[in-house]
Amino acid sequence: MNRFSVGALALLAWPAAAPAQGTPPDTSFRVTFGGFVDTYYAYDFGTPPTLDRSFSGGATFTTQPARHNEFNVNLAYVEALVSAHRIRGRLALQAGTSVQSNYSAEPTVGVVSGPILSRMLQEAYAGYQVTPSLWVDGGIFYSHMGMESWASKDNPIYTRSLTAEYSPYYSSGVRAIWAATPKLTAHLHLVNGWQNISETNTDKGIGLRLDYAASSALTLTYYNFFNGETEGRQRIFNGVGTKWTPDSRTTLIGQFDFGSLEAADDGDGSTWYGFTLIGRRALSDYVAIAGRFERFDDEDQVNIVTGLGDPFRGNGASIGFDVTPQSRFLWRTELRGFFAEDSVFPESGGSTSTSNVFLVSSFGLIF
Repeated sequence: MNRFSVGALALLAWPAAAPAQGTPPDTSFRVTFGGFVDTYYAYDFGTPPTLDRSFSGGATFTTQPARHNEFNVNLAYVEALVSAHRIRGRLALQAGTSVQSNYSAEPTVGVVSGPILSRMLQEAYAGYQVTPSLWVDGGIFYSHMGMESWASKDNPIYTRSLTAEYSPYYSSGVRAIWAATPKLTAHLHLVNGWQNISETNTDKGIGLRLDYAASSALTLTYYNFFNGETEGRQRIFNGVGTKWTPDSRTTLIGQFDFGSLEAADDGDGSTWYGFTLIGRRALSDYVAIAGRFERFDDEDQVNIVTGLGDPFRGNGASIGFDVTPQSRFLWRTELRGFFAEDSVFPESGGSTSTSNVFLVSSFGLIF
């Protein structure tokens, strides 16, 4: 997705090349610097056996908040954005517990590969404007799938839904973004695979996204992805979403995803699905509330590997409260619960539970 950050720290301008004598300098080349810091404290009422909430043995199946009963940094990044005549780019370096959690599955094939470098690069791409309505970018960039952003500041509620957690946040490859009409934008992505920078096989993944602005208040979205996994298994993924802003204070988002993975042998393949409904209402210029209802069903454990005999099939609900005393400072608090059909949530003492509830509060700064 075009999960593009905002908030500039400084603005520099210089000629792109030494101008010819008598030629005015080219001041269109600009580099804008910015960043974001998201600090948090979370308390998991299941008191997982380790302070890690996002890994097997303490798994609650989300990348944020990744730690229990601890003050830490969820996400911090700095960025440089290039804007010039027919070229653009972004370089963003990042760190945080959500980064460590999300990039932990990044494959290591060979020597110069793997998560040690990959997780530091939020985005690193260069782009060229082929026509006034067509851009082509190459490098590492945000995924085209889903309705939520990697950075919490860009989402209506602090944590991300399970449909967002279990579709890619980032890709590595090349993409074309075409403004086909004033209302329709199309993305075509050719990438290494399903959220991996380091390659795992000889196949590539391809995906399409269509955003249609039905009105100034309503956007309809369709996205898909096709790629070959190891052992020649084909993954097929489709999703639809909508964003409705009936007035300046209200935002409603809906999303439904469905995926399938071909069996390694002649047996039946695996499927999963998820949906989420999110609403946010600004009560004033400084205070807002948000809520979410969601479901995720991964009966064959394609995405969520519980480490148990039982898969993750369940519902979730959240309520959030945001205070923004200044436009660059965000205080966000959320109470979130999961309620599964099977006992899949680890707790202290080695037991498991069918439910998990946690409370998280965050200070965020945009600069």
